Amino acid sequence: MDVERTALPGIGLQHVMTTGRGRQIGVISHRSGRRDLVIYDKEDPDTCVATVALTPDEANAIAELLGTGRIVEHLAELHRQVEGLVTEQIPIAPRSPYDGRPLGDTRSRTRTGASIVAVVREGQVIASPRPDFVFTAGDIVVVVGTGDGTAAVADILTHG
Repeated sequence: MDVERTALPGIGLQHVMTTGRGRQIGVISHRSGRRDLVIYDKEDPDTCVATVALTPDEANAIAELLGTGRIVEHLAELHRQVEGLVTEQIPIAPRSPYDGRPLGDTRSRTRTGASIVAVVREGQVIASPRPDFVFTAGDIVVVVGTGDGTAAVADILTHG
């Protein structure tokens, strides 16, 4: 899929793609953080037929909805390509020492070599959580690494 990227001086960036059915859709990323979802006229791709202005939180929610399946597909493909790579889903229990604490406090990547690539909270996927992401009991932490590395992350999240 080709995505055309265009700088918009004074505004930000525009990314446009053409779907398999020939429709052009785009995202304008404003410097302010606002995103505009744009749909172009099929007959005249220079004419916009609809624009939806999104706050940063709304844009992130849509990105997560659209990207959730892709994350799972990419992880499955990695398993096929890289021998020894393991993905584990580790729950944050109510008595976990990290319930209510940020991911960065775990230092899991440094301590184990395994990476926390996503967190599933109430059915929603938070992909690539930042170090300031705060865990909550009931979260499912998705970890990728060696078997030993993912087991060590499970131990950290369970026992500290």
